Amino acid sequence: MTDSPKRRRNPMATIMFGSRWLQLPLYLGLIVAQGVYVFQFWTELVHLVEAAFGNQEALKLLVDSVGYKADATVPKLNETIIMLAVLALIDVVMISNLLIMVIVGGYETFVSRLHLEDHPDQPEWLDHVNASVLKVKLATAIIGISSIHLLKTFINVQNLQEQTLIWQTVIHLAFLLSALAIAMTDKLLSHGPSEKH
Repeated sequence: MTDSPKRRRNPMATIMFGSRWLQLPLYLGLIVAQGVYVFQFWTELVHLVEAAFGNQEALKLLVDSVGYKADATVPKLNETIIMLAVLALIDVVMISNLLIMVIVGGYETFVSRLHLEDHPDQPEWLDHVNASVLKVKLATAIIGISSIHLLKTFINVQNLQEQTLIWQTVIHLAFLLSALAIAMTDKLLSHGPSEKH
């Protein structure tokens, strides 16, 4: 009577494969970070609403948090501060989306299946997620976040140094070129010679 393949499995291979569970605390830590972002979002939103109703302390906190610099004290909420505050909120949401992609997609790809096939809220992209798809999605999300930061810089350009603007633009272009390179590499690798005809 021969042993089943399960019993003959190399102990070292079992340890190596089981080591993927060491990533679990990392994903749990990202869930905690997601909670911090939710708290940050609501704090900034409350400051924006209070500042809209004339609360000077909330206005000061909002002005400091969005990085708005002015020679004189800002007496009331203005359009520039509102735009910067809203872009900061969008930035938090986009980073939160990025966290979800890393948590759910990374866990599904590198640790264990989530078995969400029959769940009505299963994300569409999770059906075909793999390391390559995850890289492209993350690169795209990083470009979106970088775009928001660059837009905030352009809105507040009169209060920033020219060198800051140049470096942020260069970094954004570097992210864009990196994402294009990742997408092109993924496309070349996914279409082998047999698929060309």
